[in-house]
Amino acid sequence: MSVLGFIKKQFVFCVAAFAALITCFFVPPDAEYFTYFDWKTLSCLFLTLAVICALRNIKFFTILARRLVLITGNLRSLFLMLICITFMGSMLIANDMALITFLPLGYFALSSTKKEAYMAYLFILQNISANLGGMLTPFGNPQNLYLYSYFDIPTDEFCGIMFPPFLLAISLLSAACLPVKPVKLSIDQAFPETLNIRRTVLYLILFAFSILIIFRVIPFWLGLIIIPTVLLAVDIESLKMVDYPLLGTFFFFFVFAGNLARIDAVNTFISSILTKDTLLVSVLSCQAISNVPSAILLSRFTADYRSLLLGVNIGGTGTLIASLASLITFSEFRILYPDHSKRYFLLFTLINMIFLVIMTLMAKFFFL
Repeated sequence: MSVLGFIKKQFVFCVAAFAALITCFFVPPDAEYFTYFDWKTLSCLFLTLAVICALRNIKFFTILARRLVLITGNLRSLFLMLICITFMGSMLIANDMALITFLPLGYFALSSTKKEAYMAYLFILQNISANLGGMLTPFGNPQNLYLYSYFDIPTDEFCGIMFPPFLLAISLLSAACLPVKPVKLSIDQAFPETLNIRRTVLYLILFAFSILIIFRVIPFWLGLIIIPTVLLAVDIESLKMVDYPLLGTFFFFFVFAGNLARIDAVNTFISSILTKDTLLVSVLSCQAISNVPSAILLSRFTADYRSLLLGVNIGGTGTLIASLASLITFSEFRILYPDHSKRYFLLFTLINMIFLVIMTLMAKFFFL
């Protein structure tokens, strides 16, 4: 049962490991395997996740978000604030960490104001905002970090590519809040957490340090020495809390993608369909195998990083498996409301497909 539980909890990781293992039969391990890995991406992802875990341990994001929520006066404003927090949070701490941090805040806010009937709709919009909010920055989504490093995209060009769909996402999410009635709310202002100022300053310095590494100002090997050493001294738990299965998923998909690129028939097929429409292929690929593996796989077969970048970010909406973050949201909702899982799934699919179609069409005809 423990094995089945692990597979169920880390399904994408297990699929990545299995896929990598299968391709090893077609391309036996050799010295070229070492060229598959983007060590900078793996290092940056590890360092960023470690610092974020340290900040979460001192309740930094929860305290900040709760104080922002207190500004709201009605249900619609509460929706807008929570979605804005999640949207902006994903730009700084990655989409999955934004959801882990801010979904409980959404539950706290609606349950404390007796508005649980809106919980599914809020969770879905928070999920979409996390997936789309992270598109603007290289470190906002794991696939962004990889493509930014793999293609060595200039920072200003990266932000220029993603800014139009970023604005569109903000507009669509704001419009999605309009059906929520502006019912007056009173939110309990009493919460026990207080901020540890010294550790907050230290962790924010480490976070800024990790961002400078991502932007190629500081070499990543220096970060691998300094950041873990500091966290070992002040918060070893943060290093234990890092999402190592996510790092492992990247590792195995590097092997999977690298091996496929060395199989002539597969190389020819994928290259040919990407030549026809890189954006559409990448969007559809995300619906089947998620956006992170799609980015790693398809990057080996095309130089059109603009279309690929748009595709794997927009493609995070759609099906439940289009993004790892979506599975996190579904798992959280299923734990809270097990009897409403089917309704959530149907509503999730409907809303996400609307976003997917609109974003894809706009990208196809206006953003490329």
